[in-house]
Amino acid sequence: MQVLITGASGLLGSHLIAALQERGHTIRALVLPEEDASRLEARRVAIVRGDVRQPETLVAAMRKVDTVFHLAGMMGLWRPLREYYAVNVTGTRNVCEAALDEGVRRIVHISSWTVYGMDLGLPAREDFPFDPFHEPYALTKAEGDKVVQRLIARDRLPAVIIRPGTFFGPGDRLHFARMADRVRGGTGLIVGSGRNALPFVYVTDVVQGLLLAAEHPNAVGRAYNITNDEPLTQELFLRAIAQEIHAPPPRLHAPYAALYAAGAAAERTAQLTHARRQPVLTRLGVKLFGTDNRHSIARAREELGYAPQVALTEGVRLASAWYLRELAPRPIAARTDERPQEIRPVASAG
Repeated sequence: MQVLITGASGLLGSHLIAALQERGHTIRALVLPEEDASRLEARRVAIVRGDVRQPETLVAAMRKVDTVFHLAGMMGLWRPLREYYAVNVTGTRNVCEAALDEGVRRIVHISSWTVYGMDLGLPAREDFPFDPFHEPYALTKAEGDKVVQRLIARDRLPAVIIRPGTFFGPGDRLHFARMADRVRGGTGLIVGSGRNALPFVYVTDVVQGLLLAAEHPNAVGRAYNITNDEPLTQELFLRAIAQEIHAPPPRLHAPYAALYAAGAAAERTAQLTHARRQPVLTRLGVKLFGTDNRHSIARAREELGYAPQVALTEGVRLASAWYLRELAPRPIAARTDERPQEIRPVASAG
C-alpha cells in the first residue's frame, strides 16, 4: 500500500512510520521546502516537498496514493489566528480536496479532543457539541474538523476523523520533556487540588487507532475519540514522572484561579509587546493541567475494536527512559530555546 503522511516529522508521524513499515507499506512524506528531511530519508521514506497551504504542491504528493494520514497542523506557536487558520482549516481543506481529485481510497484526519471544550463534567462522546476554548489552536482544529465533516457529507470524501487525547511518548519534547524538566529542576507545581484527570494517551495507542481507522471497512464517515479511558490524575502523573526520573515529586499546590489570572496577564503582556514566543504561562496551559478532562472511547471499542494497550504508568516509564537517555544529561537551561519538532508551522497535531 502506498501511504502519504503530512506532518510526518512530528512525534506521532515518527511512531506511525515505524508501524506502517512493520506492515510492509511504502511511505511518502509531504515535507516543507525548508524542512530538514534527513531523518525521514534515513528511514527510507520518500520525500515530496510541499505545503498544505499551497494546493498546487499537493498534486505530486497525492499521485497513486492509496491512503493519506493528515497529521499536519499548527500548534504550540504564539501566532495570530489567521496563521493557525491557514494551516489547520484551509490546509486541511486543501489536503482533502487533493485526495478527492486523485481518487484516494481513504484519508485519516487527525483532529483534537479540544474541539469539545474542557472541564465538561462527564466523559465527552463524539456526538457532543463543539465548544472549543477561545484560543487559536482549539478554534481552528474545531473548524478543520467541521471542514472534513462537510466534505464527507457533500462530496463523499472517504475520510475518518480521529480525535486523540494528548499523546506522549519517547521523542515528546512538547509535553513530556517540559513536565520532566520542571520536575527535575524542582520548579514543578500542582494546579489546584491535583485530583483532576489529565487527557493523556500513549503515542502507540493513537497509532493503533489510526491504523484501525485506515483499515476498517465501516470506518469511513465516522469520528472516533482515541485515548486512554483509565486516566491518571494530575498529581499521580507528576508523581510517576518523578519516580521514573529519580526526582522529588512536586508538592506545591497553586490555586487554579490565581494561575489562570496570571496566564491571562502574561498573554496580554505578550500581545502588547508583540512577542513572537508563547508566554511561559497561558490560560490554556492552566486549563489543560488544572481541569478534569475525560473522553469516552466506547464508539472506537465497539466499531473499530480499539483498546488501549499501554497503561499510562508504563507509558511514563518508557518516555522517562528516553528522557533520561536523550535529554537529562544536558543542563535544563540549555534547552529553553529549542523548538520541538511537534510545533513546527506544519507538523503533528495532538
